[in-house]
Amino acid sequence: MSIHPKPVPLVAPGHTRPVTHLSFSPLQDDGTYLLVSSCKDGNPMLREWTGDWIGTFLGHKGAVWCTKLSPDASRAASGSADFTAKIWDTYSGDVLHSFPHNHIVRTVAISPTCSHLLTGGQEKKVRIFDLARPDAEADFLGDVGLPSHDGTVKSVVWVGEHTGVSAGDDGIIKWWDLRTRKLTTTMTFPNPITSMELSPQTKRLVVTSGKTVAFIPALPSGTPTHSLNLAYSPSSASVHPILQDRFVTGNLGDEWVRVHGMDGEEREILKGHHGPVHCVEFSPDGEVYASGSGDGTIRLWQTTPGKAYGLWQGNTNGG
Repeated sequence: MSIHPKPVPLVAPGHTRPVTHLSFSPLQDDGTYLLVSSCKDGNPMLREWTGDWIGTFLGHKGAVWCTKLSPDASRAASGSADFTAKIWDTYSGDVLHSFPHNHIVRTVAISPTCSHLLTGGQEKKVRIFDLARPDAEADFLGDVGLPSHDGTVKSVVWVGEHTGVSAGDDGIIKWWDLRTRKLTTTMTFPNPITSMELSPQTKRLVVTSGKTVAFIPALPSGTPTHSLNLAYSPSSASVHPILQDRFVTGNLGDEWVRVHGMDGEEREILKGHHGPVHCVEFSPDGEVYASGSGDGTIRLWQTTPGKAYGLWQGNTNGG
């Protein structure tokens, strides 16, 4: 009888406060990828695909709520409680641009060509900055003088060349034509949106709201939304990018990472964190998922425990 190896997470230390957001780069030309973490300690960290620390971005004066990498991983964008969004050089760690806001910045997104930046936050406005003209005034999405959402903007993502998507505490997801800065369509949930991430390989937005997790076509199409109600309120969710047969979640009600089938069935409960799990994310090759917690650590979990991958040598002893 074969015994399935027990999942043994790699623990990535370094942060001193709760980890608020995790984001992987796309697969790079050499088959590797990077991971960037955001934290209430104000210091986003960049890591190798193995989880090894590369460097820390120093310059924010408040909690960092969101950091994302450009497609080629040469740039990072961050949004902070210090009322700024920043663009960083990931090789040197230097700040290239700092964009002032009038309130806390909760979310950022870099365009595929690294030419523009979207931001959102507690001003309830979505801004678009031209990175070739960093001193120019930002444009706002929506009608002049009106907020983009009727609540804090929790997430912005960039889809394809010309589409921005924003999600807010008002329970609304909005798709914007970034050429005209105008709203094209919306989707409404009964509860505030707690997270929204783009799954590029599956071309879906993974959204959590109340006890619901929804997998929504990133560009509105005839494809239906797949929506599930869970027994708890997920803080974050991520779908397997290749198999598309499972998703992982965190939640603030306990300290566990959960794996569900796409029918909602709970397949695994992974214990190891010592605080609520704020964020989860699959790696672009689907071999690993990362979780970030109020305990200040990131844990990396294997999709296939026991397989030799990165710093996991492959175990045969069940853990």
